[in-house]
Amino acid sequence: MLSNSTITPQQRVDKGVIAIMGKDRYVALAGILMIGERDVVDDIPNFPKNLPQTACTNGRDEWYNKKFIEGLTDAELRGLVLHESYHKMYRHLITWYNLYLVDAECAAKALDYVINQKIYDENQSDGFAKLPKGGLLDEKFRGMNEAEVFKALREKKCGGKGKGDGTGDGTGDGTGDGTGDGTGDGTGDGTGESLDHHDFEGGNKLSDEEVKDLTKDIDEALRQGAMIAGKMGTGGNRDIDELLAPQIDWRQVLRDFINATCAGQDYSTWRKPNRRYMAGGLYMPSGVSETVEEVCVSIDMSGSTWNMVSQFMGELKGVIEQVKPDLLRILYWDTVVCREEKYTMDQLDGLLSVTKPKGGGGTTVQCVPDYCNEFGIKPQAHIVLTDGDIYGGWGTGWNAPVLWAICDNKRARPTHGKYVNIKSC
Repeated sequence: MLSNSTITPQQRVDKGVIAIMGKDRYVALAGILMIGERDVVDDIPNFPKNLPQTACTNGRDEWYNKKFIEGLTDAELRGLVLHESYHKMYRHLITWYNLYLVDAECAAKALDYVINQKIYDENQSDGFAKLPKGGLLDEKFRGMNEAEVFKALREKKCGGKGKGDGTGDGTGDGTGDGTGDGTGDGTGDGTGESLDHHDFEGGNKLSDEEVKDLTKDIDEALRQGAMIAGKMGTGGNRDIDELLAPQIDWRQVLRDFINATCAGQDYSTWRKPNRRYMAGGLYMPSGVSETVEEVCVSIDMSGSTWNMVSQFMGELKGVIEQVKPDLLRILYWDTVVCREEKYTMDQLDGLLSVTKPKGGGGTTVQCVPDYCNEFGIKPQAHIVLTDGDIYGGWGTGWNAPVLWAICDNKRARPTHGKYVNIKSC
């Protein structure tokens, strides 16, 4: 076996990549490790001038500073390669670009805290990979996602109260004794530096086509990796399984549902053939309406939906402005309809400031169709926001198509209508 003194820094990095691929628990990462370029250089492009050079990724390519990696053990170098690869696997520089725009420092740290906890946990038993000195690690962030860690760090930085005001022994330069071998309590005061540089700007300069290709490559790499891991009996990878779960844009589903269900029959047009008859070889006109009479939005005011109302209504407002119904009706409900509000198109601008959610009891959705039938409410579409923990079934007697927007509950399965799962912020 070649010693580190007889191979180049680039060969050391390549050796680390091969070692990771050969490790049972990382078999599923093989495809991710093959994405993009991986170069060892004297000067990393776009690296901040005020920081010592370490490593960098733009979400596709990776750069390693020659001098920095020469001072790393093989285990630390493998930890660094895993660190950059996880940034790519989680699409960090695309997904969390909005956090970078708010606070670049806190965004970089948040991403590293999440990744480093994963690397530490995976390698705690055998030490195959370790975090280089300066790698941010803190138990207080265990189980938190990137946005939650960012919020905690931001609150600490801005003097607010909340998570992230830790008691770790970090020293401000990221060299506390909790980061050398991944066994200490890390830089808990949030004053250390990020291990590597995240080139958000470089990632943002990728063309739309490059981003599309990168996303496709990552998806394919994950699927192939999961398949190989399954065949080899390595037990799979829960994070990869979650990444492979189909991610549906509920906003687009909302738009498509309203556009489809609210297509009226005011007049016919031959410019848009009716698909219903085309399969039988008939070319027929489709119905077109320039007006939508009413959309009814019913919001469950129990459980987890309370913190979803403003987000949901903000998105709904944008969709409604495209569809332009004559009337938007909002029903706030729990076991009964607690409040009814009506808005015309010219009143939508002030919707979020004037709407008054009301409720707080149990969850019985049957009250919604009962209420509509009792008071002669006949919309062209029903949209129901709920946490999905519903008593007595999904209701009967709905007098229009229903779209269920289910908050934070993938177990919920409505017995009728369409549904989409949404996640609260």
